[in-house]
Amino acid sequence: MKTAATVAGLLLLAACQQSAGTAAGNVPGDAEDSAPFAAIATDEVIRIAGTEPFWGGEISGTSLTWTTPENMDGETIAVTRFTGRGGLGFSGELGRKQLDIAITQGACSDGMSDRTYPFTVAVTHGTEKLAGCAWRNTDDLGPPP
Repeated sequence: MKTAATVAGLLLLAACQQSAGTAAGNVPGDAEDSAPFAAIATDEVIRIAGTEPFWGGEISGTSLTWTTPENMDGETIAVTRFTGRGGLGFSGELGRKQLDIAITQGACSDGMSDRTYPFTVAVTHGTEKLAGCAWRNTDDLGPPP
């Protein structure tokens, strides 16, 4: 239950940040913002990545394969999906530590290529916090760098 509360908090925070530039009075919970996040369908494969430290992952259904330079093949774990108003969350356990992932819509740069990704991702693994970009397998990101 603590995990769901953590992910929900991250998604609500993201919703507040996204709403900051909207018209006065439009806050999370208003009619416009009450629909669940629908930019990523449940059957889509999601890729996530970050730099410094380098990490990545692929989420398909209820599985996440987490990769690092030390483990390029990755470790596959079960995750639970949570759809909030401002984004999408996943939670599970990686290496005996809680792993929470929050994905929100918004242009994201990995800082190393000229690509722009359609989603941002915030990861909490135990006490470590990571930030990066996310995209669906169906997103056209242009030619590889």
